[in-house]
Amino acid sequence: MTEQQNAYAAAGVSIEAADKAIELMKVWVDKARRPEMIGGLGGFAGLFDASALTRYERPLLATSTDGVGTKVAIAQAMDVHDTIGFDLVGMVVDDLVVCGAEPLFMTDYIATGRVVPERIAAIVKGIAEACVVAGCALIGGETAEHPGLLDPDEYDVAGATTGVVEADKLLGPARVRPGDAVIAMEASGLHSNGYSLVRHVLLNTAKWELDRDVPELGRTLGEELLEPTRIYAKACLELADRTRTHAMAHVTGGGLAANLERVMPAELSATLERGTWTPQPVFDLVRRVGSVPQADLEATLNCGVGMVSLTDPEDVDTAIEVLATHGIRAWVAGEVRADEAGDGGGGRVTLTGQHPGW
Repeated sequence: MTEQQNAYAAAGVSIEAADKAIELMKVWVDKARRPEMIGGLGGFAGLFDASALTRYERPLLATSTDGVGTKVAIAQAMDVHDTIGFDLVGMVVDDLVVCGAEPLFMTDYIATGRVVPERIAAIVKGIAEACVVAGCALIGGETAEHPGLLDPDEYDVAGATTGVVEADKLLGPARVRPGDAVIAMEASGLHSNGYSLVRHVLLNTAKWELDRDVPELGRTLGEELLEPTRIYAKACLELADRTRTHAMAHVTGGGLAANLERVMPAELSATLERGTWTPQPVFDLVRRVGSVPQADLEATLNCGVGMVSLTDPEDVDTAIEVLATHGIRAWVAGEVRADEAGDGGGGRVTLTGQHPGW
């Protein structure tokens, strides 16, 4: 065994480092537990007691998987690794919750050129802390060392989550009605989309350094770019429970209009007024420094709105109050309407006006 381990180490893979990483991450994984979770780290599969689902009349399982894109390049460049996990969890659980599903458990996958136990533990720390915020268990994962494929200090992360929703409470296009209010929920910043554009504009073309103090941002560029993705899961579940919310959309790659269109029925459309909000300064910074057309910006970045709901207009005040209790600023950005023109524009989301200050 020792000879095999030495040979493996000579090929660039350290079993000893992997074992140490597991020991370091255990304390964080233990914090991201649910009562239904069985066992701990070390098994071939994570176990979750599905008898908890017997309280449902017709439970529908939902699943989502994603990564964090090239935001990992910022974390690596800054040598800050305990926030990227928030981005990962946010990307998967908030895709899940839009149908009304409660996230139950999550697994993660970390690929790296060289296992540095402290770095892996920091990544898992962020994942575990974000799972607590989302209300799901971190039930398992995998760390893979890929020497020769990734540079020693490079890594990538991905994850998957599983959740459940009662069939008759499933949210989606079939529930959307004319007159529904489009409630916008403020983003924490860029979240984890469009970093290829942001890096191209600010780092590659403008040649800005990550430690550059940017007055408009009130901090360094690197600190802004590492701002963790906001997690909406618990807030949106309470929103669905306490209001007549018919659909939700997680604003990720493709931007606000394209993602909202994914939950719009073909016979309805929505118009959103840009004048109802001002995106955080980082979005205008990318637009101005890179001379990026607004249409391209809006097709790539969330532009200040990380989640939207389509909610009965009579429940708007309650919805905004619910979201405020979770620390999420929300506002009515538009309205759903019937496609009365019959011009083939059904299912379309249109942005009108201009953001204040733009």
